[in-house]
Amino acid sequence: MITDVLIRSLAADIRPVPRHAVGRRLAVGIAGGAIVTVGVIILGFGIRPDIALAMRGYSFWMKWAYTISLAIGALVMAGRLALPETVRRRRLWLPTIPMTLLALLAGLEMAHAPPADWLTMWLGQSWMKCPWLVLMLSAPIFIGLLWSFRRLAPTRLRAAGTSAGFASGACAATLYCLHCPEVSALFILTWYTLGIGLAAAIGALVGPRRLRW
Repeated sequence: MITDVLIRSLAADIRPVPRHAVGRRLAVGIAGGAIVTVGVIILGFGIRPDIALAMRGYSFWMKWAYTISLAIGALVMAGRLALPETVRRRRLWLPTIPMTLLALLAGLEMAHAPPADWLTMWLGQSWMKCPWLVLMLSAPIFIGLLWSFRRLAPTRLRAAGTSAGFASGACAATLYCLHCPEVSALFILTWYTLGIGLAAAIGALVGPRRLRW
């Protein structure tokens, strides 16, 4: 009876959690970080001057479709990992779908281009800096997601940190498209993905230290 009384007393003042509270919390963290990232892009790098023309072509939307789909998949995982519940392993394969589709598109582009152009398609004009810029631009968004997670209840800290890093990298890559002039699917598949992967790796390292509660 003492145990039953204790349980009832602990549960007496519990308020129901508002619906979609986790999603709203994550959205606030992402929005705050994204505002900073956009400011860095505008003030530090500049929006590409032909952005209006670029948005009429398929290459710009190909990049956005890839990065946005990765971000959505990562945020779904982040939302699950923000709570102390079991995550189905099959959800971990969500990011491989856009990667596979972009790989097929890259193969089609290479099939219609002479082999002499393949190296240029792969390296573009900014391969040496692209992954590091994506990683740098992901930092404000990652900090915003860490703030969101601190008010939630993750139990798988390394996985939660990885998903937060992956999501922040994908969101940063989406915003980086406003500056980046690269058009090759092979370039995006390689160097954008590398930058996003670096952000996920940082998240895996930081998660166990910063998400503990």
